[in-house]
Amino acid sequence: MDKSEVREFKKWLQSPIHNQREDVVQLFDYLMAGNHLYEDKFLEKERVYRKIFGKEPYNDAKLRQTVHFLFKSLEEYLYFKQYIQNDLHTRISLVESYRARGLEKMVKKNLDQVHRQLDEAEFRNEIYYRTNYEHQKEKYNHLSSQPKNAKINLQEVSDALDKTFIIEKLQWSCRGYFHQNLFRTQYDLGLLDAVLDKVEKNHMTEDPAIAIYYYVLKAITDEKDDQAYFEKLRSEINEYSRLFPHSQLREIYLMAINYCVRKMNAGVEGFAKETFEWYRLGISDEVLIDRGTLSPITFNNTVATAIKAGEFEWAEHFIDEWNAMLPESERENLSHFSRAKLFFEKKDYRRAMILLVQAEYNNILFNINAKSMLLKMYYEEGEMDALESLLDSFRIYIRRKEVLGYHRNRYLGLIKFTKKLLRVSPFEKEKVQKLREEIQNSNHPERQWLLERLDDM
Repeated sequence: MDKSEVREFKKWLQSPIHNQREDVVQLFDYLMAGNHLYEDKFLEKERVYRKIFGKEPYNDAKLRQTVHFLFKSLEEYLYFKQYIQNDLHTRISLVESYRARGLEKMVKKNLDQVHRQLDEAEFRNEIYYRTNYEHQKEKYNHLSSQPKNAKINLQEVSDALDKTFIIEKLQWSCRGYFHQNLFRTQYDLGLLDAVLDKVEKNHMTEDPAIAIYYYVLKAITDEKDDQAYFEKLRSEINEYSRLFPHSQLREIYLMAINYCVRKMNAGVEGFAKETFEWYRLGISDEVLIDRGTLSPITFNNTVATAIKAGEFEWAEHFIDEWNAMLPESERENLSHFSRAKLFFEKKDYRRAMILLVQAEYNNILFNINAKSMLLKMYYEEGEMDALESLLDSFRIYIRRKEVLGYHRNRYLGLIKFTKKLLRVSPFEKEKVQKLREEIQNSNHPERQWLLERLDDM
C-alpha cells in the first residue's frame, strides 16, 4: 500500500459502518508505526498483544480474532477501491439498485448517463463492449416494464452480446495459440472456427478490437497469406493503438513481435529489421515499459534483435540509457550480459568472455544464451578441449530443465550440429555436403552460423 492508501484505509477503519472494533484500529496503528512491518522482533505475538490489550494474560485466540477482522476489513477496502475505479460499472450497479426499488425515473436517468459515458469512452476494448452489453441488458429490463407498445431493444442486446463474446474469444484464442507453441501443448479452442466465419461473413473487421485479434490469429495460422494478414495487423495497430489501454497494447505489441521472431528464426528475409523496429517503437513510446520498469526479458530481446538487425550503435546506446529501468537486483548482470553479446557479434571475443564470467544468471534463458555464446567462441578460437567439456555439460543442463519449451530443441540442435562439425573432416567432401544439406533443411535458428563454419572448412 502506498502512503495515500494507508491514510485512506485508516479512515475506513475509523468508520463504524466498516469497523466497530477498537482493537482492529490499534493493531493497524501498531503495524504502521516505525519499522514494525519489517523486523521480526516487532511481530512477535506476545509483544503485539501487549501493545493492544495491555497487561492482561496472553490469549492467542483473541489475537487471531483481531488479526482476522483487520484482514477482513482490508479485503473489503481493496474490493471497494477496485470496484469504484470503473465508473460505468458502478453506475450500472446503481441502475440495478434503482430498478429493484421500482424507481424507473432514476433508472432511465442513469441509463442515459451510461449511454453518454460510453459514447465518450477513451478505449474501445473488450471491457467497453462488455459494459455496453450490460447497459443494453439493463435497458431491456427497463423497457420491459413500460407499456406494451414500447419498442424493445432485443436486437441491440443480441448484437452487443455477440460482439462481446467474439472479441473475448479471439483474444483468448490468440493467447492459446502462442502458449501452445511456446510450451508444446494443445488446446481445444471450441467455437473459434464459427467465430472466424461470423467475422468474415459479416465484415466485422471494421471494428479495431475485432480486427486486431482476427489478424493476429490469421497471421499465425494461415501459412499461405500470413504476411498479408500481418501487414493488415500492423496497419490496424498504427491507426488505432490509442483505443486500447497500456497493458492491452503491450500484449498486442508482444503478439506482433512473437510473429516476427518466428519468421526471423525461420530465415525469412527482412524480419530481423521488422522485429527490431517493433522493439524500438515499443521502447520509445514506452508501450513495453510496465509501471516504470523494463523487464529483463524485454531488455535482452531488444538488444538481441538490434544486434541481429545490425544496429550495433543503437544497441550500445540502448544498454547505456535504459539499463537504469531494469530491476536493481538484475541490472548489473544483465548489462554485462548484453555488452558481452554486443562484443561477441563484433568478434571481440576476449572482452565478451570477460563479461560473461563476471555475471551470474538466475534466469534459465540467459544462462543457456550465455553458454551458447561461449560454445561459438570456443569453436571459433579453436579451444577444442573447453568446447568438448562445455558441449557435454550444456546437454546435461538442458535435459534437466523441463520448463524450456521450444528452446530445448533449439539448443539441443545447436549442440548436435556443433558435435558433427567437430567430427567431420574438410577432406570428406560427401560427408561435408550431407551435413550442409541436413543443416539447411533443419530451419534451425543458428543455421547461418553453422553454415558459415562449414564454409570456413
